[in-house]
Amino acid sequence: MAEAYIIDAVRTPRGIGKPGKGALSHLHPQHLAATCLKAIKDRNNLDTSTVDDIIWSTSSQVGKQGGDLGRMSALAAGYDITASGTTLDRFCGGGITSVNLAAAAVMSGMEDCVIAGGTEMMSFTAAYGAEQANAGIRPLGMGSGNPELDAIHPQSHQGVCGDAIAALEGITREELDALALVSQERADRAIREGRFDKSLVTVYNPDGTVALDREEFPRPETTAEGLASLKASFDGIADFDQGGGFTFRKQIQRRYPDLNWKGVHHAGNSSGVVDGAAALLITSPEYAQKHGLKPRGRIVAYANQGDDPTLMLNAPVPAAKKVLEKAGLKKEDIDHWEINEAFAVVAEKFIRDLQLDRTKVNPNGGAMALGHPIGATGSMLIGTALDELERTGGRYGLITMCAAGGMAPALIIERI
Repeated sequence: MAEAYIIDAVRTPRGIGKPGKGALSHLHPQHLAATCLKAIKDRNNLDTSTVDDIIWSTSSQVGKQGGDLGRMSALAAGYDITASGTTLDRFCGGGITSVNLAAAAVMSGMEDCVIAGGTEMMSFTAAYGAEQANAGIRPLGMGSGNPELDAIHPQSHQGVCGDAIAALEGITREELDALALVSQERADRAIREGRFDKSLVTVYNPDGTVALDREEFPRPETTAEGLASLKASFDGIADFDQGGGFTFRKQIQRRYPDLNWKGVHHAGNSSGVVDGAAALLITSPEYAQKHGLKPRGRIVAYANQGDDPTLMLNAPVPAAKKVLEKAGLKKEDIDHWEINEAFAVVAEKFIRDLQLDRTKVNPNGGAMALGHPIGATGSMLIGTALDELERTGGRYGLITMCAAGGMAPALIIERI
């Protein structure tokens, strides 16, 4: 089987995802994606007529984010018309899945040059409702009046699931807030030391002025006292009647009837709502040699894992174990771990269950500090891991994240 090289990785800064308030919120989603695709083309002197495909991730494929962003953004970036494109949705996990599928196409020998990435403008998708913006779906059969249908895989709201998992695992709010503070501190250090600079590309307005050239979401002034003062976000959502007496809390209690809990997640220890895009150039060794491209890394292995959809957020641990087994590696071989901080409990449980060295997990902060542009985050995390492996001289990085429906994609990369 052929190898799949990572030639380059780029991303936009993350802009605050509020209509009219974030620095990117006035732009079209295609504009953000095209910014990354143009950077990949220009930085690598890429002949876009040799691009076999563009595999893109966008979770809320509605309105401006509909219409196959992969293809349309490539045209907007000035790519040759022969460069095809497609767009996929694995909720929060799509940005990893786009890279995995690009690697699979190259490793199979069917394609030689594929660009993978993702875009999410949450300032736009907010208009379609918080449930969709959070990559959630109405639980199957909830409130249908059909007991048989209503009993099929009950699902809840992600934030409510996070609170329930914390109760099941005995993880306190104080412990989650402590992790959130570490995320802010690490992100602030990474920004000040320029650790993101290699992959970061400036977003320009159509008139040529700068829209955003820095991270907009981080709050380096965050303190433990400030986090402790924030009100829990999901208690009201947990007990809101969705119709017919069904609530998100009751959905979870169908599976865990003795579990009751109070909210422990809030704006400070949950992922930030932001806009952003990212892209990676994946090629075969033969293509790289022919076109004078120097590989930065290679895809070692990837895996997909499903888990209990009722708790929704617990698949990253089995996904990590699965991809390690596929790669023939042990956790001790991994120099850098990226686990998306969808909620603090996801990262905290991941660290505890795998008994990881905390200094190797999200050393440059995560989504609690930087934000989580749903369909783009996975691609961003792969680029972050590659940059960090190069900065530290590490060899292997493992990247994974939870996704709605109780899923997690994962992959391992090796620095070249």
